Amino acid sequence: MRQAAAVMPQALKIAIVTETFPPEINGVARTIGRMTSVLAQRGHRIQLIRPRQGDADTTSDESSLQQVLVRGLPIPNYRELRIGLPAKRLLMQLWRDERPDVVHVVTEGPLGSSALRAAKVLGLPVASDFHTNFQTYSKHYGLGLIGKFVSAYLRNLHNKADCTMVPTMQVRDQLEALGYRNLTVVGRGIDTGLFGPHRRSVHLRQSWGCANGQTVALYVGRLAPEKNIGLFIRAVTAMQKVDPGVRAVLVGDGPLREKLRSSYPDFTFAGVRTGEDLAAHYASADVFLFPSVTETFGNVTLEAMASGLAVTAYGYAAAAQYIAHGESGLLAPVGQEKHFIKCAVSLALDLALRERVRSAAREIATALSWDRVIDDLELAFHDVIRRNSLIAPKLKAMLSRQAS
Repeated sequence: MRQAAAVMPQALKIAIVTETFPPEINGVARTIGRMTSVLAQRGHRIQLIRPRQGDADTTSDESSLQQVLVRGLPIPNYRELRIGLPAKRLLMQLWRDERPDVVHVVTEGPLGSSALRAAKVLGLPVASDFHTNFQTYSKHYGLGLIGKFVSAYLRNLHNKADCTMVPTMQVRDQLEALGYRNLTVVGRGIDTGLFGPHRRSVHLRQSWGCANGQTVALYVGRLAPEKNIGLFIRAVTAMQKVDPGVRAVLVGDGPLREKLRSSYPDFTFAGVRTGEDLAAHYASADVFLFPSVTETFGNVTLEAMASGLAVTAYGYAAAAQYIAHGESGLLAPVGQEKHFIKCAVSLALDLALRERVRSAAREIATALSWDRVIDDLELAFHDVIRRNSLIAPKLKAMLSRQAS
């Protein structure tokens, strides 16, 4: 553990506002779930504000984790998730009764926006997270015309926070070019005790119709337009031309699942998998193909690397940060589909290359502990608190009036 975390051991009261949280299944939920768990283990007191996930959803009020449930509505075309409704009045009352040391706004929906306004009125330090390229996603759901509005909304919201946390230096540079301010890089970690080659299952491979020596190409993620699933299919088809024994397995669910199942009956659609079951699906494959071009980070890349898979991805987000082309995976320039397919085919043909990058990927992933990530997160929180305390009272009052 780095010394930085040791010099500031005091426990904080952290209010985390998020529209998604486990057991919901997506990269943001998994990341925030893990971060919250480790922060609580380190002695921080967490107040988690999130939408109610269903009628059976109930609050928990533990010594280190207090949950506050608010109203929400299903997200169009993404109905398994809910968007939180504004709750400024409730949050102001909560935070007047017991002031948190810092407010962490994870998602940028109405709930997150109202939380930021409430915190500013009360003069509380605020950190925000940039997790999802909503302005890019909007193009895949017939909302391209409002892309500029979404981009302006996100920039305005994040610039009202004392800092915005981003997962990679590449994202930081991109957002700075778009006018975002006060950006801080806080990466992601991976649980190598859960994800690893030790989860490989001969029985699972047999259930996919794989004999010894056959290659399994894996996709994990939402089966939706923004994930560029068509490129995965084209890459697998090209691999099968040079090696007819290649099998395709897709883990996840989404609006394209039934159409894909009927169009590609030879592919295995494993549905949603979690925990050790998900880890076994990773480890029982050989090659991981990730064609998405809409990721802010892409947790699945680290999960595949930790599982000892040979990864082909576009050279951005997590793949660009942690994969060296030809050494720990294969990277294609963003948008160059022919190059992506060529990389996938090379992993079907060159077994020595595949084994070399698999081993290197696993070695890199083992160094990406969550403890290092939380060290950086704690540093960011303390810096936000320090900078907020230096603002002159008159300026704080002016900011509060503007936010209200």
